[in-house]
Amino acid sequence: MSILGTRVLRTEDPRFLTIGGNYTEDLVDERLTGAVHVFFVRSPVAHARIVGIDPSGALAAPGVVAVYTAADLADLPDVPPILPTMNQAMKRPPLARDVVRYVGDPVAIVVTEEAYQGEDAVELVDVDYDALAAVVDIDESLAGETLLFPEAGTNVAIEYGSEADLDSKLFDGCEVVVKHRIVNQRIAPAPMESRGAAAVWGDDGRLTAWIPNQGAQGTKGAMVGMLGIGAADVRVITPDVGGGFGAKFGADLEHVATAWVARKLNRPARWNETRYENLLGMTHARAQIQTVTVGGTRDGRMEAYRLEILQDCGGYPKIGGLLPSLTILMTPGTYAFDRAESIAKAIVTNTTPVGAYRGAGRPEATAAVERAVDLFAAEIGMDPAQVRRRNLLPPFTEPHQTKFGAVYDTGDYEAALDRVLEAADYEQLRAEQAKRRANGDPIALGIGLSSYVEVTGGGAESGEPHENALVEVHPDGSVTILTGTSPHGQGHETAWAMLASDVLGIPMDKITLKWGDTDLIPRGGGTGGSRSLQQGGSAVQKASRELVDVARTRAAEELEANPDDLQFDVATSAFAVAGVPGTSVSLAQLAEHERLFVETDFFQPGATFPFGAHVAVVDVDTETGKVVLRRVIAVDDAGVILNPLLADGQRHGGIAQGAAQAFLEEFVYDADGNPMTASFADYPFPSATEMPSFELVDMQTPTTYNPLGAKGIGEAGTIGSTPAVQNAVVDALSHLGVRHIDLPTSPQRVWKAIQAARSENA
Repeated sequence: MSILGTRVLRTEDPRFLTIGGNYTEDLVDERLTGAVHVFFVRSPVAHARIVGIDPSGALAAPGVVAVYTAADLADLPDVPPILPTMNQAMKRPPLARDVVRYVGDPVAIVVTEEAYQGEDAVELVDVDYDALAAVVDIDESLAGETLLFPEAGTNVAIEYGSEADLDSKLFDGCEVVVKHRIVNQRIAPAPMESRGAAAVWGDDGRLTAWIPNQGAQGTKGAMVGMLGIGAADVRVITPDVGGGFGAKFGADLEHVATAWVARKLNRPARWNETRYENLLGMTHARAQIQTVTVGGTRDGRMEAYRLEILQDCGGYPKIGGLLPSLTILMTPGTYAFDRAESIAKAIVTNTTPVGAYRGAGRPEATAAVERAVDLFAAEIGMDPAQVRRRNLLPPFTEPHQTKFGAVYDTGDYEAALDRVLEAADYEQLRAEQAKRRANGDPIALGIGLSSYVEVTGGGAESGEPHENALVEVHPDGSVTILTGTSPHGQGHETAWAMLASDVLGIPMDKITLKWGDTDLIPRGGGTGGSRSLQQGGSAVQKASRELVDVARTRAAEELEANPDDLQFDVATSAFAVAGVPGTSVSLAQLAEHERLFVETDFFQPGATFPFGAHVAVVDVDTETGKVVLRRVIAVDDAGVILNPLLADGQRHGGIAQGAAQAFLEEFVYDADGNPMTASFADYPFPSATEMPSFELVDMQTPTTYNPLGAKGIGEAGTIGSTPAVQNAVVDALSHLGVRHIDLPTSPQRVWKAIQAARSENA
């Protein structure tokens, strides 16, 4: 009986729950004996010229080994923007050379003998700043009165279309047209484990670097490029990783600087950032201003939709400049608009650079269109569930291509909406809402919906998403799997063992998964974009099946039989000759004479498109503005589910993060670019106390793109929950005249919206 599709407990958990993980800061390795400790002097101002740096005070402090500035790192290249189509004048130096562009921009390195000496020593480096005007607001940056990169001649890093490309007749003939400017606010990824690195150069001139990341191979590539050395001279090892969410892909300048220090001093070097540094220095997320316009008929048909995006890139155009392209790709969501268009500008500001974060551009697209749907429904006085049902794309089992280039593989958006409404008892919720309003209850009930589709498992440069795996059976009957994916909480050890055990018949507890070592596994795409199971898992299954084929040929020689006459018994993990009792040879026995392994690649024809629908239920205190999330009911269709326990875990985490963005999280700067939320005392990070028990509804629409029928599940909850919760808060107050509240729906923002609506009504 196959174990696939069953709730198998996570094999990773006993270690994490007993001895704990072995994170970068925990590393004990003889190669790191005598390591120095790296600290960064970070700019306290958002925009300024660096007039001078005096390290003498720090150099005189106990335990300080060295202080380095940009001039010392002249052998390291400036990092250009991620896309060649971006303004290439917006390069980033390894350390701020002449100008700092956000609070937290590294300007110097302090190296100490002991870790405890560094935080005091960085305060002793005297940096003379000549303040420049800070540009924090996107509109102000667009005006161009202050340029972050004067040599670029603009603050626009890249444009995806322009106003001239918009169709002036897009909304002609529409009975109703609604337009609104909405904010998808800046948030911090805030992983459990902050960033870090450990580095040592061997006598052979090779660098070994331990870095918490989402893909050792991609991190190695980034290190090679920034250090300017050969790929053969770098080994990257990934210890346990305490959360990534997209923000730990590749290598950061701090990682490269740590390796540079180790080479410069000919000593091992270590770096681990504080939570304060993490909130300032790790890439932020979202940070879009969106203008949505939707037009249609008074009976609920949405005919035309326009999305205009302003993306805040922060001080340097990293992945933030790429995100609008993904938002544009998913512009229409699950809806059958007759006409739709989207344009975007990505702009630099004096804030922390923006990068990928759980969904990376796709949640922003869903947030925009789902608010547009509710705004349209409110304008015509129709229930938002009815508007959605009327406009969803019909079910399809053959790929459906949108005008924005997305090729949806399979989908049944109507069924997802129907299931979630039934599970939520939607009509009863509306009845309760009407009763509260009739009674004048100050605690308003809000019901919010979202319908979403996202893209997962794409992004391969070759155009064919792919992953590799090696599966080997050992003479003792154990199995080793090498994978190019990189787990940081997803449960790959369990899932990959399930796949191999199902094919080979070897118990899961005898299967070991290895990842994240570029010497052992030189190729791999890492884990991000919800790609792992559909590509990495399919590669493991393929390698396991090919290993059985290889073993069959060997078993035929061993048993002196025709390979076609052999039967493989998964229960015993052995081959036997059909009709000849007592003749068998196991995989373990076959491995005694010669290594028994297969390394293979799995190629997928394209990205997959999971989808779903969420209902959020909130209570809003109309006297204080406080929002309490009461229920989240979610359909997240990720194709065939390998292990419901793992899938549900991913859904729980995603829903929590998405809901947190909707009513809690926001990274805030003042007008001068000073961060106002640089600790967990100020940055409202959710706990289990703020979350209800999520109600998960099952639905599986297989994809034909891989043998597992699986799509990605890692980001789905985040994409569906944010607009559902936001729509619920607005819905709770709609009878008061509130039509929109920007994210996050904090008590202050909600209270202000109530007061504004009451004033307008009066």
